[in-house]
Amino acid sequence: MRYRELGKTGLKVSEIGLGAEWLERHNAQEIKEVIDHCEACGINILDCWMSEPNVRSNIGAAIKGKRERWIIQGHLGSTWQDGQYVKTRDLKIAKEAFADLMERLGTDYIDLGMIHFVDEAEEYKKIMSGEFYAYAQELKEKGVIRHIGMSTHNPAVARMAAESGRIEMILFSINPAFDMLPASENIEDYFKETYDENLGGIAPERAELYQICEQNGVGITVMKGYAGGRLFNASASPFGVALTPVQCLHYALTRPAVASVLAGYDTTAHVDQAVAYETATDEEKDYASVLAKAPAHAYYGMCTYCGHCAPCPVDIDIAMVNKLYDLALMQPEVPATVKAHYNDLSANGKDCVACGGCEERCPFGVKVAERMQKAEELFA
Repeated sequence: MRYRELGKTGLKVSEIGLGAEWLERHNAQEIKEVIDHCEACGINILDCWMSEPNVRSNIGAAIKGKRERWIIQGHLGSTWQDGQYVKTRDLKIAKEAFADLMERLGTDYIDLGMIHFVDEAEEYKKIMSGEFYAYAQELKEKGVIRHIGMSTHNPAVARMAAESGRIEMILFSINPAFDMLPASENIEDYFKETYDENLGGIAPERAELYQICEQNGVGITVMKGYAGGRLFNASASPFGVALTPVQCLHYALTRPAVASVLAGYDTTAHVDQAVAYETATDEEKDYASVLAKAPAHAYYGMCTYCGHCAPCPVDIDIAMVNKLYDLALMQPEVPATVKAHYNDLSANGKDCVACGGCEERCPFGVKVAERMQKAEELFA
C-alpha cells in the first residue's frame, strides 16, 4: 500500500481507503471481517458519516484495541432522528450526535472532523460565519478533533472552502462521469491514446478546484469514485463503455491534491478489487484509452452534468438534480443522504416551469423537463 500526505495536516493516508456507508447493511461479524481485511491490506483511513447507531457500534467493535492504526473522518451535522438520518445545523442535536459517534467508535478524538454535507454557497457562508464553524474550531482547540474538514459535492463550495484558510481538507466526489465536460459528441477529441494530465474534457471549475487545493495544501479524500457503480456497466455509463475499479481509482488518484479514494465494500472480495490498484500494470490502470474508444454517441440523451443548460429562470441547479437522480437510480432504494441533499436544494424538480430553454442549450439532447418531473416523483 502506498501512502500520501493529506494536504498540510501532516497525516499520511493510504491511497485506497474505506468509505463505510455500505457497511450499514451488514451485521457485526461481516463488518469486522471487512475492516480486518482492510487493515491487513494496509488501509488506514475510514469515513463514517452515517448516523445509524448499530453501524457506528459495529465499526467501533471492529477497531477496538486498534484505534491508533486508523485515521477517522467523523461528521458534524449527521444525526439520527426518529429512526432515520437527518442532516442538521441545530447545534444541540449535532453535538449529541457527534458525542454518540465517538462513544460508539470507542474513541476520545476524531482525526478529521468533517462539517457534513455543505452543497450550497449560502449555507457555506452561514456555517463559516456562525456558531457551527465556531463549534468545530472549539473541538479542535480541545483536541477532540485534530483537523477541520468539510464534505461537499459542489465545486463552487469546495473552492470557497479551499481558499478560506480555515478548512484543512475536503471530502469531494470525483470520477470521470462527474468530471467530464465534452464540447462535442466526439469524445476522442479530448483523449489521447496514452494518459495525459491535460485531458481537456474536465469541467474547468473542477480542474481549477483540484489545482487550488494543491496550491493551498488542502488535501482531498474522494467519495463516489465509482459513481455508485454506474461506471462498471456499459449500458449505464455515460461513455457507453465499462470501466474497472482500478481504472476509476486511477482517474481519481491522478487529480491534483487527491490523497485517498474512499471506496465502499460489501465483502473482502470488494476490498481486494480496490487494493489490486497497488499492483496493477499501466495497461490495467489506463482509463484514457478506454474512454477514447467509447462510441461517439455515448453522451447523446444523457446528462453529463456539464452545466450548458444554465441559467434556469427559477434557479434550479439542473446538473445537480440530474446527478442526484442518476445516483438514486443506481440503488435498490433511494439513499437517505441523496434524498436529503435533493430536498436541501433551494430549488429542485418540483420548481421546474418547463420553459424549454435548458433543452435548447443542451448539446446532448437531454429531455431536461421530463427528468425534472421524474426526479421529483422519485424523491417525493
